[in-house]
Amino acid sequence: MGWFVTLATFLVNEILSEPAYLIGIITAVGLIAMKKSTGQIVGGAIKATLGFLLIGAGAGLVTDSLAPLGKMIQGVTGAHGVIPTNEAIVGIAQDQFGSRVAWLMILGFVVSLLLARFTPLRYVFLTGHHMLFMATLLTVVLANVEHSTVAVVAVGGVLLGIMLVAMPAFAHPWTKRVTGNNTVAIGHFGTAGYVVAGAAGKVVGKRSRSTEEMRLPEGLRFLRDSMVATALSMLLIYLVMAVLYLVKAGEETAFKAFATATGTGDVATDAGNYLMRSVMQGLQFGIAVAVILFGVRTILGELVPAFQGIARKVVPGALPALDAPIVFPYAQNAVLIGFISSFTGGLVSLALLTWVFNPAFGLALVLPGLVPHFFTGGAAGVYGNSTGGRRGAAVGAFLNGVLITFLPALLLKVLGAFGDQNTTFGDADFGWLGALIGNAGKAGGAAGLVVILLIGLAVLGAAILVQKRVVETGWDPGAARDALMPRDAAAAPAVADTAPAAYAKIPPPEGAPVPPPPR
Repeated sequence: MGWFVTLATFLVNEILSEPAYLIGIITAVGLIAMKKSTGQIVGGAIKATLGFLLIGAGAGLVTDSLAPLGKMIQGVTGAHGVIPTNEAIVGIAQDQFGSRVAWLMILGFVVSLLLARFTPLRYVFLTGHHMLFMATLLTVVLANVEHSTVAVVAVGGVLLGIMLVAMPAFAHPWTKRVTGNNTVAIGHFGTAGYVVAGAAGKVVGKRSRSTEEMRLPEGLRFLRDSMVATALSMLLIYLVMAVLYLVKAGEETAFKAFATATGTGDVATDAGNYLMRSVMQGLQFGIAVAVILFGVRTILGELVPAFQGIARKVVPGALPALDAPIVFPYAQNAVLIGFISSFTGGLVSLALLTWVFNPAFGLALVLPGLVPHFFTGGAAGVYGNSTGGRRGAAVGAFLNGVLITFLPALLLKVLGAFGDQNTTFGDADFGWLGALIGNAGKAGGAAGLVVILLIGLAVLGAAILVQKRVVETGWDPGAARDALMPRDAAAAPAVADTAPAAYAKIPPPEGAPVPPPPR
């Protein structure tokens, strides 16, 4: 039996505990279940494994590029400052929690399929990278309150499964308002911002005309490229903080911002060199996030089809819940208005954090990044426009910007050592859920786990209630506005399974998921 114990130990310690291998194995299992060829199974497993290794490589670049910025923010403000970037914090977390994240994500997807099969929440969440992000958040928060690996995976898997079916349900009345049909749901963890935007539009935009009746400059379209937007936002933030740090700390101290941990090497030679090093660090951050994104897409290119094939067999007729860009074609002008308004909300919130909430409560300074504000702010603009036209798009997205600034600041309080990484999770649902379960877990032991599970059950119960009382009854959040507007000026189509949109569709941005054909 000695050989058996040795083999089992090898499998557990050297393969199943290595997240890259584990992801590859799970991908292979899914492809086998779909009856793919041997070549497709082997190729898919290897690509998924390499994708996970790419995430780790990108994480190292992220850490290196953020370190000098952390020094600058600390030196200028005297407070800890962060830039929420989901890919960055996920990449950093993989070194310590990779295998637990993988097991938790797999368990969570299985739980979500069971919930979709046996409850009214018939949604299959197919935005794989957000599934990975939420799995990482739950792992980090639960591990931070010192629960065992088994408890982290089991409780976190249940919570993840609940979130994967609950959040599409909460957003679905508003999503139907945007799309005009019942063929697709939103599967993105910025849902709180989208619901708030839709509700705000309903309040402020009863007679406001649609954003699609106005023209916006083509010069802003380049911001739709996530790598360009990331690099540009970091470059600008780096330059601003570098100049402020230089003015406040003086040349001798500021020039050492790029030095190693021991204070030697990489000292800037003059002001020009110092500023150009800052530019390069901003660009390096864009490259780092691009590497992580490529790794995530490589994994999901193999893993999601396997999950989707399994889901079709387990939950026939369920609605696919897809990424936020799925709503962009329905109101392209609203996307840009939403981005600008959300970014403005982030700047206003940063000012409040700097002058009020950091001194009073010790909340970290959350700097607005272009990527989270573009994707969640753009989608919030579309939701706000659907119920409130131009005013709804602007006000709704502004509120989204406030949410994705304050919620990450609250989340940092429960991330433990990961709160010092100069980055964190950026979208709204990560913030409110992480803060809730992180504080609940402080009760400690079994009591903390019970409270956390009760939070999950409350979310599940609320989602089922919304599904039965709101979604299935056909409630239209924009019906009152339609009654006040001219028939041809409604901001969004009436909610009906076959109703066309009231304005021309615009081709989706490159890389956006394609809605399934109507059934």
